[in-house]
Amino acid sequence: MTDDRMALVELIEQGADSDLVREMLAFAAERMMDLEIEARTGAPAGSRSQSRLNHRNGYRERGWDTRAGRIDLAIPKLRKGSYFPSFLEPRRTAEKALAAVIQEAYVHGVSTRSVDDLVKAMGASGVSKSQVSRLVAEIDERVNAFLTRPIEGEWPYLWIDATYLKVREGGRIVSTATIIAVGVNTDGRREVLGVATGPSEAEPFWKAFLRSLADRGLRGVKLVIADDHKGLRAAASKVFAASQQRCRVHWMRNALAHAAPKQRPAVIAMIKTIFAQETTEAAHQQWEQVADALREKFPKLADMMDASREDVLAYMAFPKDHWAQIASTNPLERVNKEIKRR
Repeated sequence: MTDDRMALVELIEQGADSDLVREMLAFAAERMMDLEIEARTGAPAGSRSQSRLNHRNGYRERGWDTRAGRIDLAIPKLRKGSYFPSFLEPRRTAEKALAAVIQEAYVHGVSTRSVDDLVKAMGASGVSKSQVSRLVAEIDERVNAFLTRPIEGEWPYLWIDATYLKVREGGRIVSTATIIAVGVNTDGRREVLGVATGPSEAEPFWKAFLRSLADRGLRGVKLVIADDHKGLRAAASKVFAASQQRCRVHWMRNALAHAAPKQRPAVIAMIKTIFAQETTEAAHQQWEQVADALREKFPKLADMMDASREDVLAYMAFPKDHWAQIASTNPLERVNKEIKRR
């Protein structure tokens, strides 16, 4: 494993799904132009029809600068009159609507209503429900291809977290767990490797999700970073022969629950001295000293520290340059917020 080559801080600050969003934007834009041209000409490309109103006449290239990056468009030309894609004008509103639908498709799949709203937001007209359904099916196929794509190479670090979303099921609003897995490979590339939804965070749910990643080729996992989900811990130990890092941020919140609000600043200051140590050995020694110092006033907190030391300090067995990123699930917070927002 070429750990020294992994620039994790830089990678975490980048969007993990920008390439996918750009690809899906380009695909959706191409399909929207095809639908608009079909409406203008009165017939699909290459077909003979007595109701044809116009003919295609090649393409002209145009760059489209979006927040996901530059997209090269091949805009169709007509023999009679001119054509300009409706979604390029007004550009900002159309791009925002298109990007929102594509990113929603990426996480949750695509609905006909979402694409229909997209068409209306883009100012397009003359697009039938059957054409919308066809576009939905084509986008859905690409999204599923991404979520089931083979995973190649070795991925030493795997962040996993679950967030809960409100969904409508059988006329009722219920809470559904959504799991997101993000990995970094030995070349330093960070990717969203998998997304799944289910009714709970029980072990069978976790195991099925992790097994699906393994079946797609995920290997080389050396550290799994997650919160203290018992179902996940049991499943990860069965699927991957990897160390498990308990999210340090979530652990700190659980620890402070054993101290009164007025006493928490002092407790935080003491615990932070553990994570400020330069070596693994020093951190373990400081952990014991802090636990012993807290034992008289906070026996439950001290017992918690005794039971969780190895899990919370697991990240220190890896290169020091990576500690800040692999000690917690914070790198997934932005992804979770985006999922909830969308």
